[in-house]
Amino acid sequence: MTDTAHTPRAIGLLLYTGALLGAGLPLGKLASGAGVPPLVWAMVISAGAAGVLIPVLVVQRRFVLPRGRMLRYAAISGALSFAAVNALLFWVIPQVGAGYAGLMFALSPVATLAVTALAGLATPPRLGVIGIGVGLAGAALVALTRGGTDGAGALGWAVLAFALPAILAIGNVYRTLDWPEGAHPAALAAWSHIFALMALATLQIALTGTVPLEPLHAVPHLVLPQMLIAGLTFPAYFALQRAGGPVLLSQIGYVAAAVGLATGTVLLGEVYAPLTWAGAAVIAIGIALTIRAQLSPAPVVPRRAPCAGCA
Repeated sequence: MTDTAHTPRAIGLLLYTGALLGAGLPLGKLASGAGVPPLVWAMVISAGAAGVLIPVLVVQRRFVLPRGRMLRYAAISGALSFAAVNALLFWVIPQVGAGYAGLMFALSPVATLAVTALAGLATPPRLGVIGIGVGLAGAALVALTRGGTDGAGALGWAVLAFALPAILAIGNVYRTLDWPEGAHPAALAAWSHIFALMALATLQIALTGTVPLEPLHAVPHLVLPQMLIAGLTFPAYFALQRAGGPVLLSQIGYVAAAVGLATGTVLLGEVYAPLTWAGAAVIAIGIALTIRAQLSPAPVVPRRAPCAGCA
């Protein structure tokens, strides 16, 4: 459930988490260019999150073995939200670019809003829905201008990338509905990534018969920053899940989209058409509207005073 008393904190978590996710996207493309398989790079993220968080949990005396509902939660979250999403993400990044892949995260608020409505959870205020729609329009503009410039092959990868917001939406809603009472967000993040790591390693072995770690030895300048980013991102990610609910959480996609587009341009030299940047500006307007909606107090409906003579 969403804790409306923590909305300003949730907005801070939203901006912080989305910026970290967007900043990490170019590292995946650079790793792919250096010969690191997509599944192995996804394993780096989960290993980084778990490797940073477990020592912190031990020091804080919050490290516990998952049982019952927490075990189920970690296993499903790890496989769905992190193993599946990151595997697909790093398969499509070399084909469509880090900026475009980041913009697929911008579609997750719309998908999450739909899944949230189907699940019977609360929907955001009208201004928030408008902001999500504006963000979707910007993301669509970017997708059309990016996907139509490199021929049918690139368009096929661009279409495949649309599976990302669907998987993200299902995961966002699941983690709200099945949140284990009393569980600490950092503990859930750590165990979810441990299960994600196992799922990714199993898939890698099933596909190739091995887990090739040798390419990682050549890119420590990419591996270490990515592991640190993961360790900083996912405690805040789960805290945002608890504080803001699935729809607000999904809006990290807008922040990640803008940051991913910028970092893809600065770090990788990716070039985008003016209409693509116009779409990014529309996304920024959507972010502003949704944040304003989350910070606006809910309207108070006054109670009618009982009439004098009414029974």
